[in-house]
Amino acid sequence: MEIVVESVGGMRVAERFGVDRVELCGGLGDGGLTPSVGLIEAAVGVGVRTEVHVLIRPRPGDFRYSRDEIAVMVRDIEAARRAGARGIVVGALGADGLADPACAEFVAAAEGIETTFHRAIDVSASSEKLMAQAISLGFTRILTSGRQPNVLDGAPVIKDLVQRASGAIQVMACGGVRASNALQVIAATGVSDLHAGVRAPVRGDSGGGVVSFAGVGVPEGFDRFETDADGVAELCSVVRGG
Repeated sequence: MEIVVESVGGMRVAERFGVDRVELCGGLGDGGLTPSVGLIEAAVGVGVRTEVHVLIRPRPGDFRYSRDEIAVMVRDIEAARRAGARGIVVGALGADGLADPACAEFVAAAEGIETTFHRAIDVSASSEKLMAQAISLGFTRILTSGRQPNVLDGAPVIKDLVQRASGAIQVMACGGVRASNALQVIAATGVSDLHAGVRAPVRGDSGGGVVSFAGVGVPEGFDRFETDADGVAELCSVVRGG
């Protein structure tokens, strides 16, 4: 079980309920961005049972990166590894819509810690071909919603990838995974790894003015999202009980 978090508080929730891994991010309102080194170090300091895997994504938008962006990503991977991360989550697409050759640089910079090729696979030219590339490059796993916004809609594609992989790479399912559907996702896809963003809106202190700095997508009257402890507890209970 892996959950996505963007704070030390979220990491504490994951640790409390025995989540196996977190994907540590900044900027989840932008789909997730590379977190600061300070956040990585603090999360690693909290984790005992829960591994910290760091998202490496330098900006919002597509996954076709310039050489300058790739150089930054390599340095961020090295920094995450030095900070104690147990894995990195990364990906890049080339002009052909498949894995950019820079992905080999990412795996090399990881120097043996785990590597997850993220959801760039869901907008690639071919999930099957990209998975084969990820295997050749030495990635530990791929993260996919089966090219659909919702994991159950993408379940046939995910199941096909699991069968094609034949254990050569881990396939982790994501895309709206919750306690209410987790067992259905496992049954429909055959995965042994689930990834979920279990968050809830919280109120802040805006000072009552007309200027707002609320997070992107936060419901009116709320300030930001934080990891939902009750939702994480329920999800872990359902998965382990199933």
